[in-house]
Amino acid sequence: MTLTTTLLPAKDKLRLCFAHGAYNMKPIFDRAGHGIETIQVSTYDDLQACLPEVDVLVVSGLWKNDLLASAGRLKYLQSVSSGTNQYDLAALRERGIVLASGQGVNKNAVSEHAIGLMLSLTRRLALARDNQAKAWWRPEQTDPAEREDELPGKTMLIVGLGGIGDRIARLAKAFDMKVIGVRRDPARGAGFADEVHSFRDVKALLPRADVVVLSCPLTDETRNMIDAEAIALLKPTAFLINVARGGCVEEPALIAALQAGRFAGAGLDVMAVEPLPKDSPLWSMPNVVLTPHTAGETRRYEVNVLDILTRNLDKLWAGDTALVNRIV
Repeated sequence: MTLTTTLLPAKDKLRLCFAHGAYNMKPIFDRAGHGIETIQVSTYDDLQACLPEVDVLVVSGLWKNDLLASAGRLKYLQSVSSGTNQYDLAALRERGIVLASGQGVNKNAVSEHAIGLMLSLTRRLALARDNQAKAWWRPEQTDPAEREDELPGKTMLIVGLGGIGDRIARLAKAFDMKVIGVRRDPARGAGFADEVHSFRDVKALLPRADVVVLSCPLTDETRNMIDAEAIALLKPTAFLINVARGGCVEEPALIAALQAGRFAGAGLDVMAVEPLPKDSPLWSMPNVVLTPHTAGETRRYEVNVLDILTRNLDKLWAGDTALVNRIV
């Protein structure tokens, strides 16, 4: 589909803003010599001040929908993050503002992080690190249940078989695991998984899994999907890995089950409330490995986002609305 006119002003008339508290994208973009005026801000107040003169905005966590009131020139929003829950899609449509997500930019990072959390639990790496801090050399274990475990022959259930989930499946197959995938539309195929099912089948599949990995978006369908009923279906030896969103898990039920030893443990990159409150029992549980929502962090994050941005800018100048990761 093409437009009769381009949405964006010409390069020498366009003003592009990078708005992020941590990522330094402007110098990387400028070095490529695009001939575009760019600015970079790292606070909400600075973003609010400059937005009236901005045509293209690259943003994620600093975005608030009340910014739309002063975004008179804004034509294209490039989300730095894969998730786009923070944007009022109806309001963007009403104002003719295009939105594209950052989906896929952290596919490698998140999938590798999920595997890392799994290995931390099965190989007891977090426990070894704790023992290192105490300068304690753990003796050989006479009880097999207290030893490290291995993965061949075990079954992984991946809830969310998109780009990230499919790469997790590919990596799990390298460990000789059986992989069951769940996706919204099973007709799209199993990818690297051995079989594929729909979201409505999750609870029926949980008893089969040795490792459950959540890599799905947070939607009405997935919110609190792993609730007390679902947790009760896990094997006592199962591990839960969450690199999706904290809201996919009913956290009080998770904590209660972990405290009771109802299943083996959890690797959590995302929590219901972030930062995780200091009084959360999750901090001190020996059967839990926590990371501070860093699964998507990678030294290539900025470069990967800018690749999507550059491709979409070229499309928009050409009058092509079939953008990479277009949401609105």
